[in-house]
Formats: sequence, C-alpha cells, structure tokens
Amino acid sequence: MAFGITRNELNAWKRKIDEGEIAFLTHYWHDKRFPHYHAVTKVGCKSIPKLVEWGKQYHLRAEWIHDGEYPHFDLLGEKQFFILQTEGLLDRIDKFNLWQYVGTRTQKK
Repeated sequence: MAFGITRNELNAWKRKIDEGEIAFLTHYWHDKRFPHYHAVTKVGCKSIPKLVEWGKQYHLRAEWIHDGEYPHFDLLGEKQFFILQTEGLLDRIDKFNLWQYVGTRTQKK
C-alpha cells in the first residue's frame, strides 16, 4: 500500500517514464513481507535497456525490474539511501526519514 505522494507527483513520474527518462518516485509504503521498511523508491524508464544500463552502476540486476506499463526497480533500505544520496535526491531522504538506514547523517561527496 502506497501513501505520502500526490496525484501530481505520480503523474509526473509516469510522464517522465513515458518520455524515456530515468524517473524517481519515493513514497511511504507498508508491506508485511518487509516490516523493517517504511518507504520505497521506484526508479523507472520506458526503455528497459536504458534502465538496465542505469542499474548496472548500482549493481541492480535486470531480473529485478518490474516489467509492466511502467518498468521500474524498487529500492529499499541502505541501497535506497545510497542511490538517492548519489543521485543528489537528499530532499527525499529528509522527507521520508531515510537517514536511519545509515545510522548517521552524511553529506554527498
């Protein structure tokens, strides 16, 4: 179950994917299979080869892509934090309190 995002944020994410961009969407999330996580980041792109290539730099495997109308990776925990930090998306780390996954607040180098 997703919450903590607006319809405009969701539509902007979908539009960027449709335009062939790498698009990020972070939202609060609850899933009994992953009780230690409270937020997920979806990184999507309509071009699966482009998404696969982007994911390689973070050691994300092609088989982890959710292949549907909006192909995407789901990022959780430390990997989510690291990728958001590396991509300069610190506002999402703050908004969704993702600093807890590293135990200390660090700055992007």
